[in-house]
Amino acid sequence: MNSKIKDDYTDFLFDAILQLKTREECYQFFEDLCTVSEIKSMSQRIAVAKMLNDKCIYTEIVNKTGASTATISRVNRSLAYGCDAYRMVFSRMDESNEE
Repeated sequence: MNSKIKDDYTDFLFDAILQLKTREECYQFFEDLCTVSEIKSMSQRIAVAKMLNDKCIYTEIVNKTGASTATISRVNRSLAYGCDAYRMVFSRMDESNEE
């Protein structure tokens, strides 16, 4: 866990997100919370992470997502040196899809 982001406000935000039950609720909540640009940026990052996790090459990721190589490199660093949260989520999504 990154102590740089941990505080009461961030805890409150994450507790609020954990209350969401459906994709539609997520759309509503995040549309109220974030700008369209912020949502698109987060969406792009997780798509990049999934493609990197699936061993796609940078040029393919750029072509499919429109992400800059700087964004791809940043996400790649998170995959390599981060908290493994991307992989945890992808694993849970795979398990959920198998059910």
